[in-house]
Amino acid sequence: MSPAAKAQWQIHFCVLLWGFTAILGKMITLEALPIVWWRMLIVVVALALVPKMWRGLRAIPTRLLGAYAGIGVLVALHWLTFYGSIKLANASVGATCIALATPMTALLEPWLARRRFSWRELVIGIAALPGVALVVGGLPGSMRLGLLVGTVSALLVAIFGSLNKRLVEHADAMAVTALELGAGALTLALIAPALPWLFPPLAADILAIPGPRDCALLLALGLACTLLPFTLSLVALRHMSAFAAQLATNLEPVYAIILAALLLGEQRELTLTFYAGAGTILLAVFLHPLLGGKRTVAHAEILGTSEAKQLVD
Repeated sequence: MSPAAKAQWQIHFCVLLWGFTAILGKMITLEALPIVWWRMLIVVVALALVPKMWRGLRAIPTRLLGAYAGIGVLVALHWLTFYGSIKLANASVGATCIALATPMTALLEPWLARRRFSWRELVIGIAALPGVALVVGGLPGSMRLGLLVGTVSALLVAIFGSLNKRLVEHADAMAVTALELGAGALTLALIAPALPWLFPPLAADILAIPGPRDCALLLALGLACTLLPFTLSLVALRHMSAFAAQLATNLEPVYAIILAALLLGEQRELTLTFYAGAGTILLAVFLHPLLGGKRTVAHAEILGTSEAKQLVD
């Protein structure tokens, strides 16, 4: 098998693993807050065992430490709202909302990452709006809050993904990931006591001890669905274009919705209107790389902190 063909299989395997993040979030019996906290802690501990991470961390300029830590706060809030959306609605809704991050990034990245604005990308972003309307119309009233929280999660992806793009070339990606997730875990510990007043639906005991089943699922979430695809995607990107990787990555919400139907039976909870809306949003997502042309990605591995895993430039 040629290196290019092997890279294609690797990136699709990564996307499939990322698709399981929504499923695992639904299967774990803990609330969203302890799920995110344990996931971040598992990844940070695993990275702490890698000597390269410590060398990279010592090399980060002091002036950038605060910037990366601030991005880590956004990552923590993204994951909290992503799993909150899943708990308040279901895995299909959470995955569909996260697909909105691509058109949102098209609008926010030129401003945050200081690149030229693209009217073509603005049109693609607008093209996703009818899909959002259909998704809203196809949801039971009890899931509308989950949709709103999921949309906030997508917005946070667009913001921190663009900021990471702006700063990623200034430090080792593995060290930055550890710093961001460590700062995110600390942030969650600090805001946990205030969540009952700030946003009661996401309030929970952050120190909730998972049972044996939840421990296994959390380890799978942190190691198999975060660190493993993080490494494989980095290897794959050495032998494929950013365009090809982006196109494959856009399948993540598709995989998540299919897995939710197969493993959780969520197709019984949603209407055809919802799936029509989800299809419209995904069409807009696919149009983004198809019409945007081929671009290069610098240090794309840093985007492993995002559920969307978008290879934005």
